[in-house]
Amino acid sequence: MAAMTTSERTEPSTTAGEREMLEGWLEYHRETLESKCAGLSDEQLRELSVPPSEISLLGLVRHMAEVERHWFRKILAGEDIGWRYSNEDRDGDWHFGERDTYAEAHTAWQAEITRARELAAARRLDDIGVGKHHAGKTFNLRWILTHMIEEYARHNGHADLVRERIDGAKGI
Repeated sequence: MAAMTTSERTEPSTTAGEREMLEGWLEYHRETLESKCAGLSDEQLRELSVPPSEISLLGLVRHMAEVERHWFRKILAGEDIGWRYSNEDRDGDWHFGERDTYAEAHTAWQAEITRARELAAARRLDDIGVGKHHAGKTFNLRWILTHMIEEYARHNGHADLVRERIDGAKGI
């Protein structure tokens, strides 16, 4: 059984100001998901958690690429862009074929993270996003960062269980 380590993650500061704290925890959770996928084959990354659930590590990475894209590019910046995976199929991030690879999903996810960092860096925590949520609500950057931490934390719990089922690796 493989043992997971925390050496690749950056521990958030325990004394930071609000913005540094929020960004630190978001980075920590991004690194956590990446570490859960480390060292696995595409076949393992495609393995479903517990059927009928469609949760897999590959699906989680694709889903988080969509989530980053949605909250930072669409809601915060108001970019008029489609979904990366979920245009024809609302759950397309979870539905992948044999030709879909972790390398592609990881590259897409990292590109969305890079763009999210750029967009967030150009704004203050109180700045309201120019895009609107499907419910018509607007959100400030503080809310978006807090929500992203929650989103990653929830899905990292899923990733913990999926990874343990695949190869017995526990913890982080």
